Amino acid sequence: MNNLLIWPVALPLLSALLALLWPRRSTWIGVAGTGLSLSAVLLVSRQVVESGSIELALGGWAPGLGIALRVDGLSLLMLLMSSLVAMAVAVYSSVYFSDSERRGEFWVLWLLLITALHALFLSGDLFNLYVTLELLGLSAVVLACLGGSRASLQAALRYLVLGLLGSLAFLMGVALIYAGYGTLDMAALGDAIEAGPTAWVALSLMTGGLLIKSALFPLHFWLPPAHANAPAPVSAVLSALVVKAALYLILRLWLELFDGVVTQASAMIIGVLGAVAVLWGSWAALQAQRLKLMAAYSTVAQLGYLFLFLPLLAAIPEGEGRDLALGALVLLALTHGFAKSAFFLAAGVIMQRAGHDRIAELGGTARALPVTAFTIALAGVALIGLPPSGSFLAKWQLLSTVFVTGQWLWLPVIAVGTLLAGAYIFRLLGHAFAPGEGVGPSLSVGREEIPAVLLALIATLLLGFWAAEVWELVPISAYAGGEA
Repeated sequence: MNNLLIWPVALPLLSALLALLWPRRSTWIGVAGTGLSLSAVLLVSRQVVESGSIELALGGWAPGLGIALRVDGLSLLMLLMSSLVAMAVAVYSSVYFSDSERRGEFWVLWLLLITALHALFLSGDLFNLYVTLELLGLSAVVLACLGGSRASLQAALRYLVLGLLGSLAFLMGVALIYAGYGTLDMAALGDAIEAGPTAWVALSLMTGGLLIKSALFPLHFWLPPAHANAPAPVSAVLSALVVKAALYLILRLWLELFDGVVTQASAMIIGVLGAVAVLWGSWAALQAQRLKLMAAYSTVAQLGYLFLFLPLLAAIPEGEGRDLALGALVLLALTHGFAKSAFFLAAGVIMQRAGHDRIAELGGTARALPVTAFTIALAGVALIGLPPSGSFLAKWQLLSTVFVTGQWLWLPVIAVGTLLAGAYIFRLLGHAFAPGEGVGPSLSVGREEIPAVLLALIATLLLGFWAAEVWELVPISAYAGGEA
């Protein structure tokens, strides 16, 4: 049954090849390939829930010599998020790109991006993590170019340059690890790495590269224009999934490979940058005049919340307390992924109907597009952190961890960030529900509106009521001998 780990990667890759060979059938192939990949992830999740972490050495080679695939609670949750969001975005894209001349290009790149995401979450060694990280970045950059405008091309070029710098830094860190320890297998490195110059420099390089890719302040400047000018389905996956891949790798490095190397001082630096990201990103979102630009700056802020957890995790010894905090981090990341993808898809519906996304001119949206307006309101509940969303429970645990660790610095950041999020969401809803003719009337619910509202419901209701399952899955580890 361990061979199941191949299929979440193989199915979208094979589908990409088919879409390349038969571009006229690319839409059908893309949706079907994404759906089959989701089915494979669901089968893997069932086995993990029943049996714990799974490992597969491809070709029969021992770990360290071949390609090792591993899945545990953390990687499974990321796989589930990526495959569910991908399925919704694929259905949406079948309408969005139905008349586009670039339909074939989109589906090939889309399937390659899903392949890279799933391979990254399943990889068990650092070199394959680098390869999948690079493939993910290149696929994302070319997808961002499909907007076709000069602004989207400029933003994608900036994204490419910064992404390559991040990948180079990560690769240099990987090379140092191999030179110092003779292996890149993560399970072996977890026991071998000790504090010292090699570990410190490698961790700094790899973390720095990943911080660029995750757009943490002040390395965020590439994200708003790239996300705001890309096609709506591309913006959704960039904001919901691609930046989360870098965060996932940071968690793996800091909590498993370099747990004995990370200091509280270094974690506090990351936390301070996260705090600035929360405040600055929220303020920029409040000032934004375009809907997609507001959503992009909101992503900068929401990512900042996730990095607030690092100094808290560094202050908690390994055990149940750390698992609770890590579970809250993962729950917040999942909720943001579903909510923000729903938000960008809804923004795409508005742009196609109105021909623009200028917030001040969106009067009448709620009357013309009630399902889309409802989607934005639901996603807003999750982004603010209101009950019953998963983000409400995650922020509650974040506050509890702040009290336990005595790191009071983060309390005003969380409070002000939440108030600013409420301000920019309610500002948008105020315009959308105001009378006006900014958006033409809709005769029926469009097929592209359904995936967005389902994603928003997952963020606002499902993750809120099923949050306990997230906390149960997180301690299942592939790098610490099973359940922690």
